[in-house]
Amino acid sequence: MPAKKKVEETVAEEKVTPATKKKVAAKKTTTTKKASPAKKAAPKAETAEKSAPKAKKETKKAPSALEQNRLAKKYHEEVIPALMSKHGYTTPMAVPHLEKIVINIGVGDSVSNSKALDDSVNDLTKISGQKPVVTRAKKSIASFHLREGQAIGCKVTLRGVRMYEFLDKLISISLPRVRDFRGISRNGFDGHGNYTLGVKEQLIFPEIEYDKTGKLRGMDIVMVTTANSDEEALSLLEGLGLPFRK
Repeated sequence: MPAKKKVEETVAEEKVTPATKKKVAAKKTTTTKKASPAKKAAPKAETAEKSAPKAKKETKKAPSALEQNRLAKKYHEEVIPALMSKHGYTTPMAVPHLEKIVINIGVGDSVSNSKALDDSVNDLTKISGQKPVVTRAKKSIASFHLREGQAIGCKVTLRGVRMYEFLDKLISISLPRVRDFRGISRNGFDGHGNYTLGVKEQLIFPEIEYDKTGKLRGMDIVMVTTANSDEEALSLLEGLGLPFRK
């Protein structure tokens, strides 16, 4: 039996002629040639997609709190062009601007009453929206029963958004609540472009409740500008809306 199988296999191999082998090889080449254009087309499509410019996503930045402030907008849109035409500035960067506002409250009776200092700190925190710093005596004065390093008041420095928010509140709400108000004095300039405003009562600010105030206290509001002269500072503050006395 094994001998017969071997004979049959050899006979089958002999029947496969070289012509049949050529036909099989030709069929294989034609199938590979037909498949090759599809393969070549795919990379072209990929390169076309890569070469096409991608649409840029339009991302708009949200406006900052300073840009949304009403008084800051007024300064950039109205005050800067007005001052450039009035004083002859060549660039908007040369126009003076408000640098900071310093609010100071002196508490002289804190030597005998420590609660008075705490009340003034709380009031100033409500008015400015910022935690004030306690000011201390630099020298000892025997006649005032004052020792060096003793707490005698508090102050706060406002910049940026809080500065404009406080000034806007001062102009539109607080100053009109002053009794017999006829405008602020023009004599508060120091000769270097800075202005100091004195307030007699803290009740003009809407955050302070009359029933919860122990004692009426005044405060000094100093507006520091980058102006070189008092005239430039006056025109800047008038442009921002401060009601100066005529």
